[in-house]
Amino acid sequence: MMARKLRSPSTPQSPRWSQGVTSGSDALDLEPGVFTRDDPLTIARSLKASAEATQRRKSTPFRSAMSMLNFYINRAGRQLTTEQLVRLEAGKDELHLVYGRSRKGPKPKAEPGD
Repeated sequence: MMARKLRSPSTPQSPRWSQGVTSGSDALDLEPGVFTRDDPLTIARSLKASAEATQRRKSTPFRSAMSMLNFYINRAGRQLTTEQLVRLEAGKDELHLVYGRSRKGPKPKAEPGD
């Protein structure tokens, strides 16, 4: 097991490193304010356009778009209001729809004797 490398006290760290990832990600060039839009469908369409426009992503456009949306939700955490969180979660559903994918839930556990 490898030990975690500790950051030296003299190494400055940006207080908003996640903002830098969101705005300057190698994966997507996002439209400004995409996550603050009122309509989940608009958010999904913008993420789709960004994911399909770039050649720098390492995965499929759908996965890149969904990853960026999840990253934003996870990093914003408690800073999001309930209304914002509901809108962004609805954006996930819309992203599935604009890519023609069904939203998969947890797999049911196998019954004994199957």
